[in-house]
Amino acid sequence: MKCTRMNRIAEYLEQIEDKKALLQYLQQYMTAERSIRFQDVLRFRTRHFTVAVEDVFKERNASAIIRTADCFGIQDVHIIENQNEYQISENISKGAEKWVNVHIYDDRSNNTGACISDLKNMGYQIVATSPHASGSGPDDFDISRKSAFFLGGEKEGLTDEVLDKANGYIKIPMYGFTESYNISVAGALMLYQLTRRLHQSDINWKLTIEEQLELQLDWTIKTIASSENLIKKYLENRP
Repeated sequence: MKCTRMNRIAEYLEQIEDKKALLQYLQQYMTAERSIRFQDVLRFRTRHFTVAVEDVFKERNASAIIRTADCFGIQDVHIIENQNEYQISENISKGAEKWVNVHIYDDRSNNTGACISDLKNMGYQIVATSPHASGSGPDDFDISRKSAFFLGGEKEGLTDEVLDKANGYIKIPMYGFTESYNISVAGALMLYQLTRRLHQSDINWKLTIEEQLELQLDWTIKTIASSENLIKKYLENRP
């Protein structure tokens, strides 16, 4: 039902060229505080970094990664399903999947290869996170290039395909006996330092005006319960 509703909304949106005018129309049905909150969040949203996760099978970890990405302003998360189906626990994600674009790779002959190819075509370098590979730490990693950080599943870690096709490696220092961090913890530690450095840099890491408008409209539509009927009414009453 939800998918059908979103499909109808997508069809309506295709008929509207002036998305800014539509946004202004919809904002009448939302509090000013909410609109300001969207603008504040968009100031720190980025596609300079993205995260890809390979075969996570624990619901709590998948949910925590989405939540972490949202908290650090990462707009896109790529989920690779080779063996395990991606599932979200709303108690853990706290609705973060509503604000982050989640891209699922589950219907290709080689889901990992398809994700890597798509990301490279978008200009990302592939960065494997692994405690066993030599590489930079979050403190000295070169943040100037668009980077897609790959995190492996809980049991096996990243596949050889990711490790072989990676343009670089990143590892988080460990000083105990345990072999590796929990996947969601590793993601949080890495993104904290990387985004902190990014915000302090002069790199052009922010979303474009067009991307911000697109997201603000999407979030507004998701926030207003009657958005489908309002958009339909807007179409019917256009001059």
